[in-house]
Amino acid sequence: MERKRRYAVLLCAEDSDYVKKVHGGYFQVFVRLLGDEEEEWDLFRAARGELPRGDDEIAMYDGFVISGSCNDAHGEDIWIHDLIRFLKRLDSLEKKILGVCFGHQILCRALGGKTGRAKKGWDIGMTTIQLSFSSTKYLPSPNTPASLSVIECHRDEVWELPPMAEAVAWSEKTGVEMFRQGDHIMGIQGHPEYTKDILLHLIDRLLQRSLIQSCHAETAKVSLEAREPDREAWKKLCKDFLKG
Repeated sequence: MERKRRYAVLLCAEDSDYVKKVHGGYFQVFVRLLGDEEEEWDLFRAARGELPRGDDEIAMYDGFVISGSCNDAHGEDIWIHDLIRFLKRLDSLEKKILGVCFGHQILCRALGGKTGRAKKGWDIGMTTIQLSFSSTKYLPSPNTPASLSVIECHRDEVWELPPMAEAVAWSEKTGVEMFRQGDHIMGIQGHPEYTKDILLHLIDRLLQRSLIQSCHAETAKVSLEAREPDREAWKKLCKDFLKG
């Protein structure tokens, strides 16, 4: 009998009460976007130091997804250094890795790139990213649109790509919206997994903590009202990469 495909989400943030109550936690948000029937999905709370141990446990998985985080990918927390070592091991084994937001940045750092505060400040709301036609060899389908709308919420960015990586998308605010390395690594700065209500909740939390100004919050909310994220296109793009 054929073995079920198995994937792991490395969760780098704590679930808010809202996301737990409405969506069942960020793990379920990712599984709803990326999961298919007859697959197994496991959760490792990387921010609490939970990671697969040893090559035997790693070998159980067909791919790994790294989530967003409130932490900085250029930070020096113990769990961040543990995660970097783990990602280097996954790379050496050529395991499929999909990094989202913080995951995109920490993946870049682990592979030898540089991250830091975004030169143009916070990017929150609906953003249009442009796919690079020079990198079509990395795109999963020739029918992938030239531009895609995605929900964003970040104040850090990739400053310098890893030596072997290639940027495959950019936007007005962010030079590296996506990157690929070989056939097994892909980073996405935006949040294909987010729904509008998740971002609206995050905007309110950022405002309460005085991390953003009310003018930024209003601009972000207007951008969400203006259009929808290209969720189905992102779902296909991510699943084609992770399971291709």
